[in-house]
Amino acid sequence: MAEVAPGVFVATARQYTTTTTVVAGADGGCLVIDPAVTPADLDALAAWLSARGLRPVAGWSTHPHWDHVLWSRSLGADVVRYATPRAVAAAARELHSSLGDVDRSAPGHDLTLFARLEPLLGAEIAWDGPRAVVVAHEAHAPGHGALFLPETGVLVAGDMCSDIEIPLLDIGAADPFGGYRAGLGALAALPRVRVVVPGHGHVGHAAEFRRRVAADFGYLDAVEAGHDVGDPRLAADWLRREHERQVALALDEARTD
Repeated sequence: MAEVAPGVFVATARQYTTTTTVVAGADGGCLVIDPAVTPADLDALAAWLSARGLRPVAGWSTHPHWDHVLWSRSLGADVVRYATPRAVAAAARELHSSLGDVDRSAPGHDLTLFARLEPLLGAEIAWDGPRAVVVAHEAHAPGHGALFLPETGVLVAGDMCSDIEIPLLDIGAADPFGGYRAGLGALAALPRVRVVVPGHGHVGHAAEFRRRVAADFGYLDAVEAGHDVGDPRLAADWLRREHERQVALALDEARTD
């Protein structure tokens, strides 16, 4: 667990280099964002919180994919966990397939707590702690909601702005490339981002955030233009496969224009 800004802590799991973010609030309360990945990881998180005198009072899921809607009784079975309304609807719609994903990839979770989310209707999480502003968009997954902490300049970006993953589009969206560009643009427009926390990858500071945004726009430009992509993040086989799907999608869209 690393303190990336005053009162903001990030743990990185071995599996998928997945991050969990904790924001300390008043009187020992804390906001827990995207706790992941294995049951052992979540129990270790709960033990660390207890040792620090912190207790979860709210949770946030940045998007409805299975590895971002996990929870455990050790974190508090009755803690309210929020997501954007579109993310909550998507999680409910995809619950059956997501349960299969978690059972295959991280078995042993308490499935009665899996994806038990409440829609957040406002633009900020109402809790006794630092302001947590929701940046809702449609990149990567329906109702993706990054959290920006303006007091410390921390952006918890969900599955975007990664140093190890290319932009991964929501292939089933009406406009996958346009939606991703709009979402990335919304993050890029935030004032005074000092720290970026991707859902998978490593924490970066201000210059690295700007570099990642430029790299992601460059990737989208190259794929849509039909150019070769020399992105070093394409080393992993599964990312090459996702890249090929996205190249095929761009070709299909070009044919229909």
